[in-house]
Amino acid sequence: MANSPFRTWMCLICGYIYDEEVGSPEEGIPPGTRWEDIPPNWTCPECGARKDDFEMVAI
Repeated sequence: MANSPFRTWMCLICGYIYDEEVGSPEEGIPPGTRWEDIPPNWTCPECGARKDDFEMVAI
């Protein structure tokens, strides 16, 4: 999976986009972090939604 393209995930509550290529450095998630490698207790930095409230999107 290491060579697969980066994906993006959108919060269904507020529309925040998590981009695997960019990561979320302000939240302690370095660029290149895959969605499945984010801790299960991580929450949306915009609205606090759970990982379960995100859906993969194609941009």
